[in-house]
Amino acid sequence: MGTLTICLDDKLDRELARLAKQTGRTKSEVAREALRRQLLIQRFRSLRLEIMPYAEAAGWLTDEDVFRDVS
Repeated sequence: MGTLTICLDDKLDRELARLAKQTGRTKSEVAREALRRQLLIQRFRSLRLEIMPYAEAAGWLTDEDVFRDVS
């Protein structure tokens, strides 16, 4: 397991501590979850950019277009 050390400003540290306490988790657990989510969001955005030309070529410009053709 790797280790990451980051510096938080006082406000962010208080908010993280408050959320950790409210959820019964450690600050590290909350930070890991937030980092996982951010990495997934970035991966999704990257994949979306990669497939957009193919979707546009198929005439799929909105979610409705996709669901209309898949149904």
